[in-house]
Amino acid sequence: MLQAGLLAKKALAKGLMTKPYIWTSLSPGSGVVTKYFEASGVNTYLDKLGFTTAGYGCMTCIGNSGSLPEGVQNAIVEGDLVAAAVLSGNRNFEGRVSPNTRANYLASPPLVVAYALAGNVNVNFEVDPVGMDAEGNPVMLRDIWPSRDEVAQVVGQVVTPALFTEFYSNTLTRNQRWNELVAPQGSLFSWTEDSTYIHHPPFFAGMPREAPTTATSINGARCLLSFGDSVTTDHISPAGNIAKTSVAAKWLAENGVAPVDFNSYGARRGNDHVMARGTFANIRLVNKLASRPGPMTKYWPTNEEMPIFEAAAQYIAAGTPTIILAGKEYGSGSSRDWAAKGPYLQGVKAVVAESYERIHRSNLLGMGILPLQYEAGQNADSLGLTGEETFSIDLSGAITVGQTFTVQAGDKTFTAKSRLDTDPEIAYFLNGGILRYVLRKLL
Repeated sequence: MLQAGLLAKKALAKGLMTKPYIWTSLSPGSGVVTKYFEASGVNTYLDKLGFTTAGYGCMTCIGNSGSLPEGVQNAIVEGDLVAAAVLSGNRNFEGRVSPNTRANYLASPPLVVAYALAGNVNVNFEVDPVGMDAEGNPVMLRDIWPSRDEVAQVVGQVVTPALFTEFYSNTLTRNQRWNELVAPQGSLFSWTEDSTYIHHPPFFAGMPREAPTTATSINGARCLLSFGDSVTTDHISPAGNIAKTSVAAKWLAENGVAPVDFNSYGARRGNDHVMARGTFANIRLVNKLASRPGPMTKYWPTNEEMPIFEAAAQYIAAGTPTIILAGKEYGSGSSRDWAAKGPYLQGVKAVVAESYERIHRSNLLGMGILPLQYEAGQNADSLGLTGEETFSIDLSGAITVGQTFTVQAGDKTFTAKSRLDTDPEIAYFLNGGILRYVLRKLL
C-alpha cells in the first residue's frame, strides 16, 4: 500500500495524471492504513490521482464505491465496449467492481496505480510508457517504481505497533453515532412489516416440529435457468448497488423508497423481499433461455421472456417446482449464503451441474436444494436438453450418500449423482436445510 503511495508521488513529480474517464477508488482493509498514509504523507499524492479513501474493507471490491461517471457508463453501454477493472483485492469477477466492467484483473496496489495512469490495460510496461511527462517525453514504469529500500525505509518509519494499539484501543467508542443508537430490549426481535431493511424471513414458515423421514420427490418441475460453465456467486448472489431499473428497485419504489435511498444489496441483506428480487440480477448473467445477457429468462407456460424473479414468482404461485441446469464449476468464487438463500426463495428445488464449487454445493443443500451432478462426460448439451422439458426426480425411499437418481426430462431419461456427500448432509437436506435442522435440535 505504501509502495502505491510512493509510486503516486513519483508519478506526479514527472507530471503524470490519471485521465478524466478513469474511475479510481480506494478502500483500505483497515483504518490503520489511513493513519500510516497520513504519517508518511503519501495520501496527498494518492488523492491527486483520485485514490481518495472512500471507505474500508470490502467496499470497492463488492461494487459499493459508486457508479461510473454517467458519460463513461453511457459510452460503454451504447458502444458495447469491453471496459476493464484492475483491483488489488482477492477476487475480481466480471461485473464485480462495476456491472459495466467485463474484463477484470487482480494486481498489486502499485500496479493498480500504474494502470490507472496508463489509462489502458492493453499495455506492456516493459516496453510501453506509463505516460508522458510535461515535456512530452515517455515515462516508463521503471522510472517511477519505488525501490525495495525506499519502501522499507518508509515502512520502518510509519508502520509501528503503537499505531495499531492506538487505533484499535478505541474501537468500541470511536463511532459516536453508532453508540448513540437506541437498541430495543427483550429476548425477541420486534419485527415490523413496513421496514425495507429488516424483514422476518420465511425460512421457517409452515415448518412442522418433527423432521420428515423421507424427501419429497420433484414432479413436473420447469427449468428456471440454464447456464454454461463458471457461473459464480457474483452472478447468483445479490451484490453491489441496486440498479434503478431492477425488480428490487421497483419493489422499493412501491414501498415508498426514493431512488437516492435504494442503497446496496449488502445494506438490505436483512430483507428477503429485496434479496430474492436481487438474486440472479447480475446484468452480465448469461442464461441460455434468454435472448441476451442479464436477469431475464423464459417462462415456459406462456413462452414469454421476463425478469427471472417474476418468472419464479409465477411458478411458485402455480405450485410448480423449478430446477437449474449448469455446467462446470457452478457457484465458484466467494462463499455467499445468499447465493443459496436467494434460489431457495425463488422456489428452486434442485440444481443439475457438471461440477460444483465445494462451499456453494454445501450451501445449496444447506437450504434444502438438491445438488445433482451429471455423469462423467455428460452435460445439458450432450443430453439434448433445451430447458423446455418438464423434469421429474423420484426421491422416494431412503437416501444414501452419493446416490444415483434417475431424471425424467420430457421424453428423455438420464441419471445424475447426488452430491449429498455425507450422512450429516443428508440430515440437513431431509430437514429442509440446516436452518430448520438447527432449530429442531434447539427445540
